[in-house]
Amino acid sequence: MASSSPISISFLLLLLLLLPSASSDPQLSFHGGLLLTGNVNLSLIWYGRFGRIQKSVLRSFIKSLNNNFNTNLEPPVSEWWQMVESYQSAANDKLFTVPKIRVRVVKQVTDVSYSIGKVITKDFLSGLVSKATNGDSNTVAVVFTSREVTVHGLCMGKCSEHGVIGPSNQLYMIVGNPETECPGSCAWPFHRPDYGPQGVTLQPPNGNVGADSMVISFASALAGLVTNPYNDGFYDGPESDPKEASTICHGIFGSGAFPGYTGKVRVNPSNGGCFNAHGLKGKKFLLPALWDPKTSSCWTTM
Repeated sequence: MASSSPISISFLLLLLLLLPSASSDPQLSFHGGLLLTGNVNLSLIWYGRFGRIQKSVLRSFIKSLNNNFNTNLEPPVSEWWQMVESYQSAANDKLFTVPKIRVRVVKQVTDVSYSIGKVITKDFLSGLVSKATNGDSNTVAVVFTSREVTVHGLCMGKCSEHGVIGPSNQLYMIVGNPETECPGSCAWPFHRPDYGPQGVTLQPPNGNVGADSMVISFASALAGLVTNPYNDGFYDGPESDPKEASTICHGIFGSGAFPGYTGKVRVNPSNGGCFNAHGLKGKKFLLPALWDPKTSSCWTTM
């Protein structure tokens, strides 16, 4: 029997190192912590100058989460939200039915004077959170920033974030408008990406790149907030930079997606806008894929 040469053995070892292993595939795991359930009360703060359309689009998306609006339009936004709700049974296999998670806006604050400046760091963020919640730990502060505002930590691999702040572990989310700061990073697929495959640029479903991009970022942060509020729920990777329910499926909006291509979406013939979910009063949205804890794979509405 001929012996293997040193060169062929070295080549095989190199090949094995280069081949991806099954264990390297992303897997969202439950770490035993709390999830948000029941009522999720949001206090919105509009930081900077927002147009009427931008506010309307974002508020309509929030209202659409728990509303089936009794039409034949498929798929509704509520179907996307039901996948987030399903994490409750993934965390507790004794649940026979999945309870509803009601998201509602309980307060809105407008800050057009940029009270803490146009560059927001976490040191100053606590002031905005306090303004939004008045110290109510049962309310989640949601900071939407206008296109003139820079948020430290955003545009660097993430377009929104959620977390806790202060001694009472106050929950918050912050979502930036990427139109000026980082359209190539956080306005895709409505803007050409800064790097990677240059696929087709889509038209935003509501005709506003800022608002429709912020819906994607807000939806992603909201899914992460509910399923991993205190960084001990569902996530993959290091606690300092976890992949969560939506971010683990980054860049996927429909079936058949691959880098540079969103996957299957629909086109509104009236304005050319691309979407994958119907909302209230004729609004349409492009929503990010979510990790399905039952199938351990990325799921989309289409």
